[in-house]
Amino acid sequence: MDASGQVAIVTGGGSGLGEATARALAARGAKVAVFDVGMERAEKVAADIGGIAVKCDVSSAESGEAAFKEVTDKLGSPRILINCAGIAIAMKTTSKDGVHALDAFQKVINVNLAGTFNMIRLFASICEKSEPLEGGERGVIVNTASVAAFDGQIGQAAYSASKGGVVGMTLPIARDLSRAGIRVCTIAPGIFKTPMLAGLPEDAQRSLGQQVPFPSRLGEPAEYGALACHIVENQMLNAETIRLDGAIRMAPR
Repeated sequence: MDASGQVAIVTGGGSGLGEATARALAARGAKVAVFDVGMERAEKVAADIGGIAVKCDVSSAESGEAAFKEVTDKLGSPRILINCAGIAIAMKTTSKDGVHALDAFQKVINVNLAGTFNMIRLFASICEKSEPLEGGERGVIVNTASVAAFDGQIGQAAYSASKGGVVGMTLPIARDLSRAGIRVCTIAPGIFKTPMLAGLPEDAQRSLGQQVPFPSRLGEPAEYGALACHIVENQMLNAETIRLDGAIRMAPR
């Protein structure tokens, strides 16, 4: 799909991977809606790229429905959805501090997995009614998993479970939506220079980057954005999870 002139939604678009992707899509001529719970950053990004900022809690059906209505009212029917919103915690199943809090586990699943599905279902219900483009295509969805879906580290039970779920639903949803000409892919990033990591001292960032076989550095959010845009543009990419990790395989800790 040529992104130029198309309406694109990027969740978590106010920072990190989402911000980079929103900027990359806008550079290709897309009309971008920046979804986020933090409106200050979302509004800054939207202003920079000529898009709109929309407050959205991806884990809430009501918030999602209101956000999609705002997009269709202001920009038109979306053709592109990039799911970057997510949270992470570090908590062992049991430790000297006690047992893993169930509500903390459920919150991560609710945002990262159920929230991704919430955005997908709402997007697809609108997109499938659009007129088909060249080749019968109506839309593209790109989800964000993580190498933690495959190489989860100590303390990542909740995060790995949520991202493993995103990987696991990629194929069945792609099959579900194939009749409507909507493609679904997932990117599983490795260690990227997101706001969480960017706040670490330079030597700590360098140490993390050296764990990557090649290139031995942290990934740049723009590299994620470039891959997301390529998935949008390459019609044969469907039902695939792509590791974007410089060949890293995470150690237990």
